[in-house]
Parts: sequence; structure tokens; C-alpha cells
Amino acid sequence: MFSNASRSRCNPKSRWTVSQTAVQFCRMWRVWVGLLCLATPVWAEGNATAYEALRAIGTELGRDALHQIVSIRGTKGDPQPEKWKIAVEDPQGGVRELEITDGKVDSDNETDRDVAGSAKGATIDVSQLNLDSSGAYAVASHTAEASHTNFATADYMLRTDDRGEPMWIVTLRNGSSRPVGTIYIGGTRGTVMRTEGMFAGATMEDVEGDYNEEEGTGVFRSAKRSIKHGFHRAQEEARGMFEKVKRSFTDFINRE
Repeated sequence: MFSNASRSRCNPKSRWTVSQTAVQFCRMWRVWVGLLCLATPVWAEGNATAYEALRAIGTELGRDALHQIVSIRGTKGDPQPEKWKIAVEDPQGGVRELEITDGKVDSDNETDRDVAGSAKGATIDVSQLNLDSSGAYAVASHTAEASHTNFATADYMLRTDDRGEPMWIVTLRNGSSRPVGTIYIGGTRGTVMRTEGMFAGATMEDVEGDYNEEEGTGVFRSAKRSIKHGFHRAQEEARGMFEKVKRSFTDFINRE
């Protein structure tokens, strides 16, 4: 048994509480779940990934439909959502929204939904996709951990960015379904382009120098420098995570 003197010499910062250990375990668990979902596409009755939902579209509507995808979205993912809603450009005009549940097209309806951030009429070039929703989850979860952001579920949106490239937008929510952060991830190279609610909303341009950390004085300058460095480190770590989870959609769909 330790003496009182020994206890007093212990550094309080080195002591782990039960709650701190639980938080660290949950963070690591989320990352491992994302990796396991990637390694085993049909995993213990888990929900389908976005790639698997796209495969259902190709199976039921034909491969040509895969070149007419406007957006893919899913909500309340834990880590993957129970259903995916895929907007498909109708060759006869307009846009149709198909709901995919359990690997099958569950509904097919007309929609006038506009996809924010995408140019009108833009469709996703699926041949550029190298990140499934399971990989997007792994990158987003790792980024959230780096910013000390705790979350319960994830909402997904895949659309084109202003350059016409595929972009994952992952919104993290807490147990009360309130958003706690949003991460924008390139669907081709897995780059974390920007965040909302984390790192003070830093962007890739901020890291490249536009975010003037010399503005202000004292604590403000130090805070800006810390935010920039924190985002830069998270971005570098996200690249490493992407290398572990990247997955070509072309290879996925052609392996059947």
C-alpha cells in the first residue's frame, strides 16, 4: 500500500479518471468501427455503405444510371445510416430521388431538391471516387478526435464541389442530435478541405497562409497560431488515415 507521502508526490496530470478513460475508448472505438466496416463490406448485419447503395442502383436501373448521380445522403449514421437517399438525373428531365434500404431500391420519387454547393445539372463522376462512406467516417472520426469533439452519430452528403470533384460532407451530431461539427473531405484524395465547428472553422486556404496569424496581439495571435497548427496537424493525420481506407469505386463495382 502506498504511503500518503507517495500519493502526494504523484503528478495529478498523470491520473486517469474513469470518465476520461471511457471518452478515449469511445473515440478509438469509432475509428476501429470505421476501419472494420471498410474491411468487411457485408459486416455482421451492419447497414450498407454508400458504395453498396450505388451498386443497388446499378443492379436495378442499369450501369448507365451510375453516371447520372447528383447526390447521395444519409442521416443518423452509427456509423452507417439505415437508408440512403440518392438523387439521380432523369434522362427525360428532372431529378428522381431513390431510397435504398437493405441493399434494395425501396422507393423512387420525383424531387425538386437542389443540392447546395453543386452547380445546377452537375453529376458525380463516380470514376473519381476513392472514398466510401465507411472511409469518410474514419477520416471524420479521426479529425473529430484531433479537435476533441465528441459525437454520437454522423450525417453524410456526397456531392460535387465548385470544381466538379466529388466531396463528402460529414456532419457530426451529439446524443441530442445537435450538430457539433462538419467536415468537408475530398472524395478523390481524401483531403480535409475545411471544417465547421472545429478549429474555429479553419480552411485549407488558412493553412496555406491566408489565415494571418500575425493579426492581433497577445492571446489572440497565440490562439490563431494554435488553431492553424491544430488544423494542419489534423489534415496531415487525415491523409495518413485516407491511405488506410481509400477504396476505388471503379474497382468495387467491377469486382462483381
